Amino acid sequence: MSDEGPAAELPLAGGRTTSGVVRVGDTVRRPVRAWTASVHAVLRHLEQAGLDGVPRVLGLDDDGREVLTYLEGDTVGDALPWPGWVTSDAVLADVGRWLRRLHDATADFVPAPGSVWFAARGWEPGLVVGHHDAAPYNAVCRNGHLVGFVDWDGAGPSSREFDLAYAALTWVPLLAPGSAWPVAVPAPAEAHRRLHLLLDAYGYDGDRSAAGRAVGARARRGAEVTRQLADGGDPVFAALRGQADDLDRAAQRAEEQPPSFWQPSGG
Repeated sequence: MSDEGPAAELPLAGGRTTSGVVRVGDTVRRPVRAWTASVHAVLRHLEQAGLDGVPRVLGLDDDGREVLTYLEGDTVGDALPWPGWVTSDAVLADVGRWLRRLHDATADFVPAPGSVWFAARGWEPGLVVGHHDAAPYNAVCRNGHLVGFVDWDGAGPSSREFDLAYAALTWVPLLAPGSAWPVAVPAPAEAHRRLHLLLDAYGYDGDRSAAGRAVGARARRGAEVTRQLADGGDPVFAALRGQADDLDRAAQRAEEQPPSFWQPSGG
């Protein structure tokens, strides 16, 4: 018989939507929420589709927590400012390519009737599943490239543009100057270049003005949900309440951009 005790539980920094997340060996344990079963169905679908960079579902532990595989790599954690890979062109392009694979892999996903989602719209034909929080604080990187994303609580039915919009907000980033987020907001020309690097890597071939409209809509939706949950007493979102104002300012800035901003150079 082994004399070793139970594996240590190590709190994990980063992420946003759930507190009480710990690492146990090569697994992650997270509290079960109302939408966990729906998210597990998505993660199992992605496992069958062979999408890398996605935690695999291992079930529940004796304490009733969900058990997921641990994605090995670097995260922003509690680092301030965020590490340099957050603003690298290589990782930005990786994010675009990874989101395209996610959306393509879920284009044929049909959730079970009555599926519950954190804050997503109801499913209808033509939608994909978005991560909805594919931001630097949920990214795992290794050797200067993206491994994948954790914290799938916010996943749910989405248009491609709506999910891409949050990546643009947080990775380009298309935030407003003076934002409390720990990343510098680039000058307009650099923001334009990085936005279209993201969309090119995704292979976005639609009208990019639609992607622009989605940025404003996604920012305002994020602000609305943050305030609702903060007002409802959720301690995680109460701590993030100030970001709601930042998202509203980002939406206004996106809506004020000239049409040329949403078109690639020479487009």
